[in-house]
Amino acid sequence: MRLDLTQPDFKAAIPILKKIEAAGYEAYFVGGSVRDAILGLPIHDVDIASSAYPAEIKRIFKRTADTGIEHGTVMVLDHGTGYEVTTFRTESRYQDFRRPDHVTFVRSLAEDLKRRDFTINALAVRHDGTIIDLFDGLKDLQHHQLRAVGNPHERFHEDALRMMRAVRFESQLRFGIEPATKAAIADNAKLLVHISVERVAAEFNRLLTGIDRRAGLQDFIETRLFAYAPKMAAHETALTQFSQLPDTQLTSLASGWAALIFLLRTQPLVMLKAWKQSNELITLVTQTVKLLQVMPNPTAWDLYQAGEAAVTTASEVQKLLTPDFDQQQLAEAYAALPIHSKKELALTGADLIKAGVRPGPAMGKALNQIEQRVVAGALPNELKKLLPIATEMSQDRL
Repeated sequence: MRLDLTQPDFKAAIPILKKIEAAGYEAYFVGGSVRDAILGLPIHDVDIASSAYPAEIKRIFKRTADTGIEHGTVMVLDHGTGYEVTTFRTESRYQDFRRPDHVTFVRSLAEDLKRRDFTINALAVRHDGTIIDLFDGLKDLQHHQLRAVGNPHERFHEDALRMMRAVRFESQLRFGIEPATKAAIADNAKLLVHISVERVAAEFNRLLTGIDRRAGLQDFIETRLFAYAPKMAAHETALTQFSQLPDTQLTSLASGWAALIFLLRTQPLVMLKAWKQSNELITLVTQTVKLLQVMPNPTAWDLYQAGEAAVTTASEVQKLLTPDFDQQQLAEAYAALPIHSKKELALTGADLIKAGVRPGPAMGKALNQIEQRVVAGALPNELKKLLPIATEMSQDRL
């Protein structure tokens, strides 16, 4: 079988492979780009593996950068584009269940491929599109199956993150995990505690936004990986409930986390900090969960306080929780608010000071009350109408 390499990212990198081969070495496209191209999915980074050692790659190409030379990776800079070329290698024992104690460079493609995680990621492609498949990866792609290369227990002891990658691929690709690989995940789930939270979170985040979130979550639960993930051990029932929601693909990571945290009935800040998520995501999920707690009938003030992003996110989550929920009605209710932020309020503190109101708590309270009444539609957002009312509310005059 040959792979069509006319895709621009492959086509642009073919001269790199040819130049390495002209120097007497082997070179192949490997990894996720090969897998995704065969599946007809968009490809991202093009990875190249070669029998040439790092020093030999640096002699072949004039412009290179040592991006990971201790692991055999050299960046080849060609026509303004960088291509990572990694030497075939074998790896020693993995005492930390993530990184090998040391790597050994080899000339054998087979030795290199057999250390990879899953058969669908252990395919190699020559510059003419010829596919090298030593572990029946093409068959597993055809059957939409995730199977570890060789002994799954060994693969997960080498790198325990591979177990999270399995449930992530299950969600992203809508593949099933074959029985022996799934059983090995269950047997080795406890090894996940050795992996950094950031790496586990990166995989879980991609699971949440995959096309088959339900399958990924169900195996995350069934293999008990969840028991070794941050602050998840006590929430099997809620996680199961989450996994049983309609499998509509979520449009944002915030929607996934908001739905999960809402069902867990836990504090967004505590959970998301434990998962080392960004402050931006924490803020949005917190606002979304707060709004979900008053859904499906939030007040104008609830919508106003949440803001547009949280309203959109909460709308998507509520649709998952209640399939007959009218998202359009909620969007229209938010759009119809007289103002959408304090910046749009016709009255400012400067206006009150100019009218003789002393700055302080009384003025702040008056502005807040005016803001709420305008949002509720009880007062028009007009300075001439608001100023005398706010002035009267403020007891502390100059």
